[in-house]
Amino acid sequence: MGETRSVPLGGLTSPLIKFLYMKTNTKVILLTGASSGIGYDTAEALAKQGHKVYAFARRVERMQPLCQFGVVPLMMDVTDEQSMKQGVQAVIDNEGRIDVLINNAGYGYFGSVENVPLTDARHQLEVNIFGLARLCQLVLPVMRAQHSGRIINIASVAGRAVFYYGGWYHVSKYAVEALSDALRMEVKPFGVDVVIIEPGAIKTNWGIIAADHLAETSKGTVYERTGEMMAYNLRSMYESRAISHPSVVRKAICRAVNARRPRTRYRIGRMATAIVWFHHLLPTRWWDALLRLMGTRKLM
Repeated sequence: MGETRSVPLGGLTSPLIKFLYMKTNTKVILLTGASSGIGYDTAEALAKQGHKVYAFARRVERMQPLCQFGVVPLMMDVTDEQSMKQGVQAVIDNEGRIDVLINNAGYGYFGSVENVPLTDARHQLEVNIFGLARLCQLVLPVMRAQHSGRIINIASVAGRAVFYYGGWYHVSKYAVEALSDALRMEVKPFGVDVVIIEPGAIKTNWGIIAADHLAETSKGTVYERTGEMMAYNLRSMYESRAISHPSVVRKAICRAVNARRPRTRYRIGRMATAIVWFHHLLPTRWWDALLRLMGTRKLM
């Protein structure tokens, strides 16, 4: 994507110059998980910057308000092969190219490894890793033919450090990290960049949903007491002001889209870097003991 210049729009004062800049730097973007939260806000922000955004999710009706900004909302289920093929083909048929794929679709399911039903574990891996990987496979022939493209995968610090009762979620996010690293080396010779976004704790419904799943899967089991305490701490954290606003993720994605030479990783949000460094530096038993506190006492 060498033709893209990373001139900030805020530094351009003439409306005509802004218009010409946006026209010559317009990218065709395929964004998943756009029906709410970070995906929805990112679709709006990128469209306002002049990009052609195709927003995908299972619930198309939730994305209809984005039409006013020029976003094209379409249905896609990232666990369904035909749905993904049709979505990618629709963008190619309409635009003749795909410049950026943003793999944002994903969710968190917390619970002990023993208690989480394998059907639920498999579904989380289908959404968080296999759907992401399949979309990469589907857009890469187009990007290679263009000799330009950018794949942005939304990972997490959960792919760099493991938290209490997050086993299956961490499996999916560690896999996103590994897959992205491998893919980056493979496709670089074809002019395709691979970028990883690593948010820390972000104030969305993600934490509440994960806490609900944890409480549900722990009920009536030997993990009930610690599971309920961990769920309480998760809810308290995600309802507090101690964690970052979702806008930090949206801004990082936009930077990754617009940068002439994007970073390979954008680690963002309060405590994100500290968490990764503590996990790296602390002896494993110390880290385990620190995390077990979340299952034995109220922290907030």
